[in-house]
Amino acid sequence: MTIYLNGQYLPIEQATISVLDRGFIFGDGVYEVIPVYSRRAFRLEEHLQRLQHSLDGIRLANPHSVSEWTAIIVELIARNAPEDQYLYLHITRGAAKRDHAFPAPKVPPTVFVMSNPLLTPAPELLASGVCAVTAEDNRWLRCDIKAISLLPNVLLRQMAVDAGCAETVLIRPAVACENAFLTEGAASNIFVVKNGTLLAPMKDNLMLPGITYDVILEIAEAHGIVHQVRKITAAEVFAADELLLTSSTREVMAITHLDGKPVGAAKPGPMYNKIYQLYQEFKRDVMRAK
Repeated sequence: MTIYLNGQYLPIEQATISVLDRGFIFGDGVYEVIPVYSRRAFRLEEHLQRLQHSLDGIRLANPHSVSEWTAIIVELIARNAPEDQYLYLHITRGAAKRDHAFPAPKVPPTVFVMSNPLLTPAPELLASGVCAVTAEDNRWLRCDIKAISLLPNVLLRQMAVDAGCAETVLIRPAVACENAFLTEGAASNIFVVKNGTLLAPMKDNLMLPGITYDVILEIAEAHGIVHQVRKITAAEVFAADELLLTSSTREVMAITHLDGKPVGAAKPGPMYNKIYQLYQEFKRDVMRAK
C-alpha cells in the first residue's frame, strides 16, 4: 500500500510520525473518508467542503487548496491497485511540546492520506438485513466535526460488536427519556420508515452530515419517494416499519432486528429494496461515470 505523508508518497511500512504529534497525544485533528469508484473519487468537492467545515471547527488552517488536494488524491488513487477504493484523510495540528493550548508559534500540521480496497457488504447480509442495538448518545455536542478523537464512537460501536450486531443506534439524551430522539449510528446515518414515508434526522451539531445521507435524500426526491427531514423520536424508532443504515463504505443496509426485537417483518422491507436498487443504479450511472 502506498500512502501520502507530509508531501511524500511511500510504502505504509516506512511511514512515521513524532510521538509528540497532537493527534497522538490529544486526538487533536480531523479526518475524512472518500469512496472511489472505478478510480474516480466520488463527490470530491462535497467531501473537501466537509473537511473544511471540520478544520474550521477546530480552528486549524487547511494545509492544501482544493486543487492541491485533488492532485494528491488523484495521484494516490493511481499508485494503488484496486479499481474501487476508499481514501482516509487525516490532518492533525502537528508535533509540539505537550500543552493543551495550541502551539505557539504554530507548527506544521501532519497530513496523512491512505487508500484501502472498498469492500461492499456481503450479499447474504443484504438479503437478511442486520441487527442493531440502541444506546444513549453520550458524545460531545460537536458531532458535525469529523474529529479523529472517536473514543465515544468506538465504545458505542463495540456495544454492537459485543451483541453480535452491525451497529449501535444512538438516542439522545437517553433511550428511556420521554423527549428522547434519534441522532445517528455510531458509524453511520440512520433512516426510519413508517407508513411508507422515509424519515431522516435533521442535520445539526449532534450528527455528522453524511454524504451518503445526502445521496439517499436526493434519490428519494428524484423518484417521488415520500420523505421528511425532521426530529425523530425514540418512540418512532422502536415503532418503525423499517430501519436503514447508510455510510460511504456500507452504502445502504436494512436493520431487521433492534435490541433483539424484530423491526417490521424482520426482513428487508419494500422501502429498503427500492432505495437499494435505486442506489445501485445511481452508483452505476453517476458514481462510476467518467
